[in-house]
Amino acid sequence: MPPPVARRNAAHRAGPQSIQCGPGVQIAMKQARIELLQGMPVFGGIRDDTLEFLVERCIPVTVARDQFFFREGDPAESMFVLERGKVAVLKRHAGSQHLLRYLEAGDCFGEMALMDLHPRSASVLAVEDCSALEISAGHLQQVGERDLEQFTLIQMNMGREVSRRLREADERLCRIELDDSSTPWQMPDAGT
Repeated sequence: MPPPVARRNAAHRAGPQSIQCGPGVQIAMKQARIELLQGMPVFGGIRDDTLEFLVERCIPVTVARDQFFFREGDPAESMFVLERGKVAVLKRHAGSQHLLRYLEAGDCFGEMALMDLHPRSASVLAVEDCSALEISAGHLQQVGERDLEQFTLIQMNMGREVSRRLREADERLCRIELDDSSTPWQMPDAGT
């Protein structure tokens, strides 16, 4: 059986053909999505024409409450931009799921997959009904073929976002370590 994202994407690709929206609604939705991306650090400094190009290619996805966008260890080929709802980012350790953070509309997740090409490092669970835009590695490759400078800027922005989250994780780990340890680390004697 295909992974949940593949099933959802297949269902979505078949579904929109039966939903008819007028041109005015489609234009308004596209503009709202461009504005959403403009407000995100990952797409900071990206030109409107590049964002429009990307929005025209990305896949709208809906995930019901208590369902997963993806699970830790799943194959990874895309990132998601949350348009509506709230998700929990979960990491498995010692047989239990642990909450890393909550993300809300305007946040993105899964971007590490577009950088390191490894399986998902965490699970993302919808804690409310959600809608998101799925941006695949192929979509970004198309941006690169069209405009290498804009592609490079998106990659740099993703690197900055991953670095920001790594710094936050370092701070959290440090606080946990300080809470668990009563003796601060000391520099060893140089003479020993």
